[in-house]
Amino acid sequence: MKRLCVFCGASPGAKAEYSAAAREMGHLIAEKNIELVYGGGGLGLMGQVAKAVVEKNGHVIGVIPQHLMKDELVYKEGIADLRVVKDMLERKALMAELSDGFLTLPGGFGTLDEFFEMISWSQLGIQKKPCGLLNVCNFYDRLLEFLDVLVDQKFVQAEHQDMIVVEQSPQTLLEKMLDYEHPTANKAQWLVKLSS
Repeated sequence: MKRLCVFCGASPGAKAEYSAAAREMGHLIAEKNIELVYGGGGLGLMGQVAKAVVEKNGHVIGVIPQHLMKDELVYKEGIADLRVVKDMLERKALMAELSDGFLTLPGGFGTLDEFFEMISWSQLGIQKKPCGLLNVCNFYDRLLEFLDVLVDQKFVQAEHQDMIVVEQSPQTLLEKMLDYEHPTANKAQWLVKLSS
């Protein structure tokens, strides 16, 4: 894996453990000589992961929409590759194109939007890159329970749910993502079988 995209909140969240995990993940990414692709922000968990990569002399690619190019939002120190795009759709498309995997830390609506778009693309076979959730302090437990409901109610194949690599430890999650193999389950065939 040459480049890893990290989706996460522009807020630090309510617990110090979120920022600590973001920093640990940033350090691990740099130590493994993986380039970070992220949303270009300097605040919250976004800022923490980028600063941690820079601290370890890692390479960071920031991708930020023009309307967020404000001094208090964008992170520029140590980032030689900051790409300014037209809007959020262009941002997601470029981040997906640049990256070999997608790792999600705690975050809000934008973080979940980015994560679910990538896992949807995986389900459809548009991309076969690993998608990981760092479940810091059980942040994603209720989301994972809801995903079980989607499988139980036959809106998602169990094999496609298993595409999501979930761990509480940054190191374990990164190692599992590096060893990821995309499943062979085919959504179209599954839907035809359900409908017959």
